[in-house]
Amino acid sequence: MPKVFGTDGVRGLANGRLTAELALDLGVAAARVLVGHGEFSGRRPLAVVGRDTRISGQFLEHAVVAGLTSAGVDVLRLRVLPTPGVAYFTDLLGADLGVVISASHNAMPDNGIKFLAHGGVKLDDALEAEIEACLGEEWDRPVGADVGRVMPHDGTVAQYAAYLVSTLDGSRDRPLTGLTVVLDCAHGAASEVGPRALRDAGAKVITIGAEPDGLNINDGCGSTHLEPLQAAVLAHGADAGFAVDGDADRCLAVDHTGTVVDGDQIMVVLALALHQSGHLTHDTLVATVMSNLGLVQALSGAGVEVLQTAVGDRYVLEAMRSGGYSLGGEQSGHVIMREHATTGDGVLTALHVLQRMKSSGRSLSDLAGAMTRLPQVLVNVPDVDKSRAESDPVLADAVAAEAALLSDTGRVLLRPSGTEDLVRVMVEAPTQETAEVVAHRLADVVKAQLTH
Repeated sequence: MPKVFGTDGVRGLANGRLTAELALDLGVAAARVLVGHGEFSGRRPLAVVGRDTRISGQFLEHAVVAGLTSAGVDVLRLRVLPTPGVAYFTDLLGADLGVVISASHNAMPDNGIKFLAHGGVKLDDALEAEIEACLGEEWDRPVGADVGRVMPHDGTVAQYAAYLVSTLDGSRDRPLTGLTVVLDCAHGAASEVGPRALRDAGAKVITIGAEPDGLNINDGCGSTHLEPLQAAVLAHGADAGFAVDGDADRCLAVDHTGTVVDGDQIMVVLALALHQSGHLTHDTLVATVMSNLGLVQALSGAGVEVLQTAVGDRYVLEAMRSGGYSLGGEQSGHVIMREHATTGDGVLTALHVLQRMKSSGRSLSDLAGAMTRLPQVLVNVPDVDKSRAESDPVLADAVAAEAALLSDTGRVLLRPSGTEDLVRVMVEAPTQETAEVVAHRLADVVKAQLTH
């Protein structure tokens, strides 16, 4: 069987690669691994399951739940809820397993399944490998009273929104009163809980992308399409705008002038706020190698170190957990505030950026201006053999040559995508023109060397 898990669970075309049969088998395999590692003292293991708004999520959820319960796991259905919300309830309810049915920022035809361990953290690679090894195996099925039960969990949206607001200083006093914000929910999992949390915190909220129909998730909206948010911020004269993706684990922003504020800038805003208040553990931010050099320069000048990891919020979180760090994230908008969440949380991020604006009396444009971005170009090269991206000698020589030309004025990063069939070429340079020339020159080498 081909490898099933990618960098963020299992993802693919719903009812194509990702079938109901595979979803059921994954539920069974995850339950078996869970039981093998746990001590349940006569009780059945407990799982919580949530999903985003994709119509395919309905049949995939039922298939996963069938697999879990057939293997003797009780299931609480959270229905439509952001990935960080599922992580929150996994921890809050003491569940042994969390399951999210979502393809995050991918287009609607895709869907995905990701698992969370006890405590609401993503599974490590070893546990995913165990689950994958169990797929399709013969096993002893429980019967009679030993099969699992399925139960709804009521009030998830209200409870999760209340928790998000409670993380703010002075949360009972509606601390965001006086701010006007636009929130683009990507017609996804945050369509109800996102606006509710911001309003409960006192902000005046204009929502866009908050009318999911099962087909329109991420369709021309959300964190992958910021133009509607920019237009809405300007049209309403809002103080800021925020856009989440389909499962709301990432967040990008727009300031009052309509200028995009990316994940790197958001992390700088939050890192400096925590550093100044003495709450940035070890005065360190954890970021990935994709973060702009401008982030490193801005924070190092303020006395904050940056620890860089491989690309993927799971690797950021692993580094945060091992080092006890409190803040980390990715340029794409995954921001992990470990004091409050076990994974990236777009709504939580928006709330805390707004709190920084309100408490400092400064605009988002001013706060984000602490970082000067080096020109950065990212070129995606599709339809190539990404498995050879890190081993092809000609490509390696080309990367080394371009890196040597840039020296300490920029950098080159080439990596295979973990979720899509393509290779990413990222170049930072002193000028936009140089970055584009180098990036496209390398992209041509990728095409020439890795074309099937």
